[in-house]
Amino acid sequence: MSKKESLKTRAEIDPKYTWDLTVFFSNETEFNEEVSNLKSNVDQFVKDFPGKINQPAMIVNALHYLEKIYEQIDLIENYAYLDLSVDLTDASKNQRMRQVSDLEAEIAADLTFFEDELLQNEDEMLDKVSSLDPNFSSYIRHAKAQKSVQLAPEAEKILSQLAPTVHAPENIYGQVRSADMDFGTFNVNGQDYPLSFVLYEDFYAYHPNTDIRRAAFEKFSEVLARYQNTVAVTYYTQVSTEKKIATMRGFDSVIDYLLYDQEVDRSLFDRQIDIIIEKLGPIMQKYITFLKKQRGLDEMTYADLKIDLDPDFNPIISIEDAKKYVSDALITLGADYQDMILKSYPERWIDFVQNVGKETGGFCAQPYKKQPRILMSWTNQLADVYTLIHELGHAGQGILSSEKNSVLGFNPSTYIVEAPSTFNELLLTHSIEEKATDPRMKRFALTKMLANTYFHNFITHLLEAAYQREVYDLIDQGQGFDA
Repeated sequence: MSKKESLKTRAEIDPKYTWDLTVFFSNETEFNEEVSNLKSNVDQFVKDFPGKINQPAMIVNALHYLEKIYEQIDLIENYAYLDLSVDLTDASKNQRMRQVSDLEAEIAADLTFFEDELLQNEDEMLDKVSSLDPNFSSYIRHAKAQKSVQLAPEAEKILSQLAPTVHAPENIYGQVRSADMDFGTFNVNGQDYPLSFVLYEDFYAYHPNTDIRRAAFEKFSEVLARYQNTVAVTYYTQVSTEKKIATMRGFDSVIDYLLYDQEVDRSLFDRQIDIIIEKLGPIMQKYITFLKKQRGLDEMTYADLKIDLDPDFNPIISIEDAKKYVSDALITLGADYQDMILKSYPERWIDFVQNVGKETGGFCAQPYKKQPRILMSWTNQLADVYTLIHELGHAGQGILSSEKNSVLGFNPSTYIVEAPSTFNELLLTHSIEEKATDPRMKRFALTKMLANTYFHNFITHLLEAAYQREVYDLIDQGQGFDA
């Protein structure tokens, strides 16, 4: 990237590098019509079913009606969020997202009667529902577990109405990070370089020039520090709210409460973090020590952790080139899977290019039984191919899950959700290594697996989990924290 380059506005981005949201709603009129239809369906459900959720056949009928409602909610919410995520500075998109959040809270409150009545049935009755329609088995399994933590009907309704407020900290942080933080430029040897959140994460963190890389990190950290008190109090609001809800539902620990819906117990949570730190952490420490020696660094700083072992061998990979890498890697999973994923290009699932106000990082959204949508920021590096194939792993899982499951139970536990995406990254490394004739390219692929797949999934995310464990332990002990 040229030192003179700066981020474009959304309107300046070539549409072929953006995702297509018109397959969900072609215009605002269609969107508003669907919102109106959703409200009508909710009104009809509230009219038809109260006091009747006490027989298996009637429960199955109600669940089929609920499926339609939640498919509409899923599509409306995803569309509003995806459209906002590419330009958080757009006031109209922010307003629409707020309206959708408020609508969801109202609907959730209106529908609380269903779960209240459902959970008054004996488990034997609920099991008959699963027998009548196995498609609802996962929903019924979760419902049975919910019995022990369910609050009084009025309390559940109030919590549903407060959902936009409860989730506000996440939205505040997103706005601060993507709309408010101005990183400006930084200077190295008399030259100015543009900086943004995504430019640091996706470009400067890997920069081969140590002076530029460390100067970028210093400026990046300096700007983050200006917002540390706002972010800290926002985070504290989030975790203290979770603690209060956990206590209301009868949990001694907020961690146990957060794990409950994931169907994972505390011993697995602790064991996973501890094993990574104690057993796999030293592997990364050994690699970092080797990296410092090979690159001739005076010291290994945080700014140096993601650099390439061999910076002079770093092929430029275009968005078009990436398709071949993805295709070659995924053929291992069969032609049907490969064909399903490669539709992402002609059907424009992916928003490739960064612009002003666009959300940072990468994610995959999976509207139920619709095309996935992937957000990322392409910088022509092999790391981008890893990000892409990772998110395509989520896409494939989402497509297959929505094909085989009801909308009421197609989202997997967080504890398995990263499996297909991480496996895709391993397939990419295997494919590059297998096809390479140059030993240097083989080493390049293996070091990318360490610096991307291993570091991101088994260092960054697990250290975040270890950090969260410390924070939640403080909260469980009645303590607080600041920046």
